[in-house]
Amino acid sequence: MPVKQDHRSVDPAAIAMLQIADQNEIDNVWERLEKQQPQCGYGQLGTCCRICTQGPCRIDPLGEGPTQGVCGATADTMVARNLARMAAVGSSAHSDHGRKVALLLKAVATGENTDYEIVNEEKLQGVAAKLGIAADGLTTLELADKVADAALDCFGSQTEAPIQFAASYMPERLQKQLGNAEATLKSATGARIGLMPRGIDRESVDILHRTHFGCDADPLSLVAQTVRCSLGDGWGGSLIATELQDVLFGAPQIRTIKANLGVLDKEMVNIIVHGHEPVLSEKVVELARSAKMNEAAKKVGAAGINVAGLCCTGNEILMRQGVGVAGNLLHSELAIMTGAVEALVVDVQCIFPSLADLSSCYHTQFITTSEQVNIPGATHIQFEEHDANQIAEQIVQKAIDAYPNRNAAKVYIPEQTAEAVVGFTVEQILGALGGSPAPLVEVIANGTIKGVVGIVGCNNVKVKQDLFHQELTRELIKRDILVIGTGCWAIAAAKDGLMNLDAQELAGSGLKAVCQSLGIPPVLHMGSCVDCSRMLVLAGAIADHLGVDISALPLAGSAPEWTTEKAVAIGSYFVGSGLPVHLWPAPPILGSPAVTGILTEGSKDLLGGYFFVEEDPAATAEQMLAIINEKRAGLGI
Repeated sequence: MPVKQDHRSVDPAAIAMLQIADQNEIDNVWERLEKQQPQCGYGQLGTCCRICTQGPCRIDPLGEGPTQGVCGATADTMVARNLARMAAVGSSAHSDHGRKVALLLKAVATGENTDYEIVNEEKLQGVAAKLGIAADGLTTLELADKVADAALDCFGSQTEAPIQFAASYMPERLQKQLGNAEATLKSATGARIGLMPRGIDRESVDILHRTHFGCDADPLSLVAQTVRCSLGDGWGGSLIATELQDVLFGAPQIRTIKANLGVLDKEMVNIIVHGHEPVLSEKVVELARSAKMNEAAKKVGAAGINVAGLCCTGNEILMRQGVGVAGNLLHSELAIMTGAVEALVVDVQCIFPSLADLSSCYHTQFITTSEQVNIPGATHIQFEEHDANQIAEQIVQKAIDAYPNRNAAKVYIPEQTAEAVVGFTVEQILGALGGSPAPLVEVIANGTIKGVVGIVGCNNVKVKQDLFHQELTRELIKRDILVIGTGCWAIAAAKDGLMNLDAQELAGSGLKAVCQSLGIPPVLHMGSCVDCSRMLVLAGAIADHLGVDISALPLAGSAPEWTTEKAVAIGSYFVGSGLPVHLWPAPPILGSPAVTGILTEGSKDLLGGYFFVEEDPAATAEQMLAIINEKRAGLGI
């Protein structure tokens, strides 16, 4: 099928599938966006409120309408409350992921779960040492039990002390910097505002309480609690998920995988796992690779079983199991439209409810597995960790049973794939550098590499799919800036060939030379979106090596094409950790000069981190280079 240019995506595979959608009038996310136009301008600015039944209230930022809600809330209050609630939801989603992994580790340690085991004892010992837990005289399971308890205590702690993971992993200089900021920050009433996270759950509940009718109306304290809650996610919940998944499932290894819809195989039973939590997907991969299930697939006429990933579940299994990734968020409907997917198995987060109706037009089994994701029209198979093997086998069998119902006339799999080198954890990066940040610091100090930018991002249907991800990445590496990142950005970069060794030719001369000497691409895949915590830990290691604050380093972050409330939390914990963060599209804060000022200027003075908005990838890269050069000058390099 000839591929045309399309305003919806830059990905040739996506464009090919969109042509099929257009020809067959198949409902999709782009079409639904069109039907939503014009979207609410008050919502885009953040100046609407429906917290109580005296509303909904809205404020015209031009001053031509009401300047207060019924209760007297101003635009500043409304925007700050709405932002805080977004961060609470985002932090809760990622941190709940961490809780489930900690509970699984506890169950394995106590013998309650025998379907899983501790794969990475070395990582377990490293985490224990970081937390100050002595391993002497303890068996592996006893040590795992203590680590699990320490992690779980971070969620429900009721003291004023910082959570143990944050206190153990966060650089001491950053903790001091946050403490100094706490001493400086005062609300409009003079009340002291804290920033170090206490209990992970507590900080989200704090936001829900303070944004209840008749509570906090001060934009400064609301934004400060947004940062505190988000730090509890980055240095707590997400970090717990990342570290303990490495313990249970093994540390990611540097490997080469394939990315894009071409990873589907028309001769095989195709199972796509989608979502964010690998506890189930690890088992689906294991069972799908078993001789028993492959024999069952051959009995129905298939050549075998092929598992592919979408979104962050895809990122999780590609970096640990070498499984190909079919695409990022906006590929989820397109994958079904290939007509070659027997089962789309989802866990949590970023799951379109539309997938149920779309699957019913094909033979695809759309299977939900979490009590937190119930979608009308889906087949629900509740996943229970203590019975993981049996449930995973049931799911794989469902896919096999669907294969004979495939309509060959509906099958079209785009040929596009790209190879990507993935699996760059902090340990892998430091290992490639000889075990220390020193070589990376040296090439930054001598100007061979200007700095590092971390990118995380969703797909946002308002932005041409993957365009910003790919163009920003290309602009940065040609300026000798190393790019690392996670999430749907990582898949966009992988599909574009930016993560293979050929991409070295796209880098500036300095970055190219470093990558050639290390045998790595100039764009490093660091995992799923919870693995943004890996970037925090790497930044902390570099800062500790130099004896400076993270805010002094020539580093920056970006969330182009961001969509979810999780991105608000991620951006906020990077800002709280001292990093400048780029966003596009603009967040819903522009209706409040006070909140916009706090996040773009005030936080810069207080924490070193701040947000900035830019819609052009090249201009964003130039602004990041200017920021990096400013940091370099501050370090005298």
